[in-house]
Amino acid sequence: MSLFKDVLKDSESLIIDEIALDFEYIPKILKHRENEQKYVAECIKPLLQERNGKNLFIFGKSGVGKTAAIKWILRDLENETDVIPVYINCWKTETNYKIINEICRQIGYKYVLNKKTDELIRDVSKILNKKSAVLVFDEVDKLIEQGVIYSLVEDIYKKTIILITNNKDFLSHIDQRVRSRLILESLEFKPYNKEETRSILKERTDYALVKDVFDDASFNLIADRAFELGDIRTGLHLIREAVMIAENNSCKNVKKEFIEEAIKKLDDFKVKDNDLDAREKLMIELVKLNPGKNIKELHTIFTTSGDEIPYRTFFEKIKKLEKKGALTTKETEGTAGKATIVGCNENKKIDEF
Repeated sequence: MSLFKDVLKDSESLIIDEIALDFEYIPKILKHRENEQKYVAECIKPLLQERNGKNLFIFGKSGVGKTAAIKWILRDLENETDVIPVYINCWKTETNYKIINEICRQIGYKYVLNKKTDELIRDVSKILNKKSAVLVFDEVDKLIEQGVIYSLVEDIYKKTIILITNNKDFLSHIDQRVRSRLILESLEFKPYNKEETRSILKERTDYALVKDVFDDASFNLIADRAFELGDIRTGLHLIREAVMIAENNSCKNVKKEFIEEAIKKLDDFKVKDNDLDAREKLMIELVKLNPGKNIKELHTIFTTSGDEIPYRTFFEKIKKLEKKGALTTKETEGTAGKATIVGCNENKKIDEF
């Protein structure tokens, strides 16, 4: 018996362009974010007149189009102006050195070998000061260090700096020196309404799939679920999952039961604002392996293991993990003075956060 006998042939696939179902895909026209994009453009426009732009703080839930809207603007800037666009994902690029190296890569500056962070910041500033720049720091709440942002604010003459995060309270945690220098405008991306959600998902299916894969009733099941969760990415996931189930059943359209099956599996696709990053998971494991240690002792162990992190940042992450219920802290006083002992919450597993 062949395991692949009933698989649809390439010519019969329901998917024309899978990229259109990707979270990172940027359509030619970005629907329902025109007002937000216009506001961002107004902050950038002074750069086109050889003046300094306005800096901007953008916040809103996951899956409401923040990144897509800004990437659309950066693409337009690159195609239509001399302004230099730089986009940094702080989840992947979270330290001063990594950030400045990524900026070097994006602007084509190759002389980075054996240079320190401060040297690279000076080199980058000289290049960017020949024109003007828009510097975007997406998922900025994942930054471990913020010093490079302060340096760029100080050293680049004509720029707009945009900070993007799901956490509307992030500014209360940002370094006071950085916040006072940025003088940020604020812009909230609110969740799409029901009709906007349906419209966006319908456009993506038109790009990605053969015609009439979904009937209206079946498609509305997905659109309604995405609206309930306030997350376009969930809708895209459900579309992809339901289509794959249809193909696995050698069907040329998506039946209601396929969508219901995809929705049941939705718990396997978790898009959480509070997911732990890799470093936080390591910190939890570190505490498990070193019971009874205080924060300073844990910081020493962590840094000697090869992961350099400032004590202040380490302390803040411990407190953040305590708020999430992953860790516990207890103040003690001994012969050496006060200390904060860190323990694990044994009632929760890492994957519960």
